[in-house]
Amino acid sequence: MSRPSSLGLAAAALLLAAVPALAAPASAASYGTPVISLSASYLSGAVGATGDPTVTVTVSQSGADVSALTVAASATSKSSVAKTTDVTVAGTTGTRTLTVAARGVGYTDLTVKVTGLGGKTATKTLHYAASAAVQHAVDARYLTGSSDASAAVDAGGGYAVVADDESNVLRLYDRSRSGAPVRTWDFSSSLGVSKEIDIEAAGRVGNTIYWLGSLGNNKDGEVKADRATLFTTTITGSGATTQLTLGGSYKGLRADLIAWDKANGNRYGFAAGAAAGEIPKQIDGFNVEGLEFAPGSTTTAYVGFRAPLVPPANGGKALLVPVTNFDQLAGGSVHATFGTPITLDLGGLSIRDIRKNAADQYLIVAGSWAADDNSDPYALYRWTGRPADAPVKVLDLPTSDAGGWEAVVDVPDLTVPGARAQLITDDGSADLYGDGTEAKDLTHAEWKKSRTTWFTVG
Repeated sequence: MSRPSSLGLAAAALLLAAVPALAAPASAASYGTPVISLSASYLSGAVGATGDPTVTVTVSQSGADVSALTVAASATSKSSVAKTTDVTVAGTTGTRTLTVAARGVGYTDLTVKVTGLGGKTATKTLHYAASAAVQHAVDARYLTGSSDASAAVDAGGGYAVVADDESNVLRLYDRSRSGAPVRTWDFSSSLGVSKEIDIEAAGRVGNTIYWLGSLGNNKDGEVKADRATLFTTTITGSGATTQLTLGGSYKGLRADLIAWDKANGNRYGFAAGAAAGEIPKQIDGFNVEGLEFAPGSTTTAYVGFRAPLVPPANGGKALLVPVTNFDQLAGGSVHATFGTPITLDLGGLSIRDIRKNAADQYLIVAGSWAADDNSDPYALYRWTGRPADAPVKVLDLPTSDAGGWEAVVDVPDLTVPGARAQLITDDGSADLYGDGTEAKDLTHAEWKKSRTTWFTVG
């Protein structure tokens, strides 16, 4: 075999020198450790739910395109609540959406893992709580951040402002989806209140929303002045852009009602029911839970009572007291004036909420005066708003699920077949997750929730 000549070797060397060097394969050391964050560390869901709340997962890795990163649940502390395969992460950008399909009631810690290039990983823990399946699950949504929804007003654009009877916070929610409030307001300082107002009723006229405390004692029978608060907010914008500003307030309506009843022979026993030591939720108690304006009026409002029944006995009627100068109370210097009281046959139930539409079609949420568990009956009635007309039952509301029916957001045209109304529960006393803890006492706001459900009423 002939050997290559020295000339040939030199030529080969020159040829190799002319060819650009190929880049060496990138090593794991050229990629940073992935970064992962969650928009919330606590998340709630429900078995069989539609549209449960989600969590946004944000990921990145230096030296890598985010589309190359994968995100998935890698571990669960309680597979009976949710397995890793029950967790779905959608998206390929730096922000992804995580959803959990609850398998059972309880709590689990889910490990959410991002895997980047070079085999590098990072994790975060999501603390997840799942409540039981409910009737009408397809039409149910969950308002998180509070479990004690007590009154609601339509804000337009598919949103509602919802009050809480355990705090003075007003919350703006998207009515079509489950999740946290879009915006919140707390006017306690400006109102000069340091305790809960126990907001139980609301009504809207134009751009003014009237919010009313229960006017009753607390559950221990103690007289609490802040619960006698009526205040107004002015609403601007609508939908997600809704804003509230504080208007006026009045703390004399409780005293006005008691004085009026005394002047009329203590017909309804307001003074006795509101006396120190008396609990509000008894058949002859003193407790307000409904507020709506009379047909065609922007000045006369119906104040609806949870207690007393009239007469205060099983089978008694629900009580509405018209306040004829309601629009002048908040921020004014006048006392309330009253019209002729109205009693309604709600099958032995009392008023938990009352709402009307522009056509003066009313819906009344009826429930027990008692502070019993939520297995007590609830029903939905429609009414004309005219004292001489009897209310008509639309349907019996389900009572096998957690929470008591507390509010109706707005009233559709009840003459339209298939028209639907959205009702909200107060879940504050419910053991949502099977550990014996009332929802109002849960330590994480994201686990607190009230339920909304759409019912056909047309």
